[in-house]
Amino acid sequence: MASECSSCSSASGCSGSCPSVPELTEAQKRSNVKNIIAVMSGKGGVGKSSVTGMLAVSLMRQGYKVGILDADVTGPSIPKIFGVKDKADANEFGIVPGVTSHGIKLISLNLMIPNEDDPVIWRGPIISQLVKQFWTDVIWEELDYLLLDLPPGTGDVPISVFQSIPVDGVVIVSGPQQLANMVVRKAIKMANMYEANFYGLIENMAYVECPDCHKRVEIFGKPRGAQEAEFNEIPFLGELPIDPKLAELSDEGNIEEYCSDKFDRIAQQLIARSKEKVSKE
Repeated sequence: MASECSSCSSASGCSGSCPSVPELTEAQKRSNVKNIIAVMSGKGGVGKSSVTGMLAVSLMRQGYKVGILDADVTGPSIPKIFGVKDKADANEFGIVPGVTSHGIKLISLNLMIPNEDDPVIWRGPIISQLVKQFWTDVIWEELDYLLLDLPPGTGDVPISVFQSIPVDGVVIVSGPQQLANMVVRKAIKMANMYEANFYGLIENMAYVECPDCHKRVEIFGKPRGAQEAEFNEIPFLGELPIDPKLAELSDEGNIEEYCSDKFDRIAQQLIARSKEKVSKE
């Protein structure tokens, strides 16, 4: 697993002449994470964590080893939707992540506090440091994909992620509302400042399908994800519906039981784009 150099900005390491190359932690020496994908939206309420969770599930079903780093420290939901309640463990080498019933590894502050509904009343720098430690001090072992569930906004945590974690690609989650698209553009512009590689944009909650007549109802207005992706010059990965079944399974902690060919197709695009990036390098 490569260590990003803060001076030469190389995510693949440098020759060693740079004086500020950080030494690998014991956890990093025991980890090999091949692809890191940041899932961000800029705006809350667009279902980013559910999208992150289902992308992880789809990648896992296609035979890949997957992990999730829950960077939404003050509003973590990843352990809940996967039904992981056991607290994270630790040994002399670092933090041992939780594991879902189907083998997805995950780390979240909610695996470290006494009760899942306890508030986290921390200032930004402390939260940012914790997110960095989720990368440097967690023993991820062998992973094909590590998904980062970023919090809304363009503040301390996203900045720390782009500065301290070698992100390979970014997935933007948006919604049909014009307000959501306006705020999402802020996140895209922020990621551009860090020369991020965009894997694409997903439009979530684009419509709901009537269970009786199967009519498509666009309750938040006409979807504009394809146009928004074109406007921002990034690929469009597809649109996702509001599905009460997904909400039900997530509330029960059984998101891994949900099946969706739409998520599978998006995951296949992520796999293809990650392979393209490797071949270009």
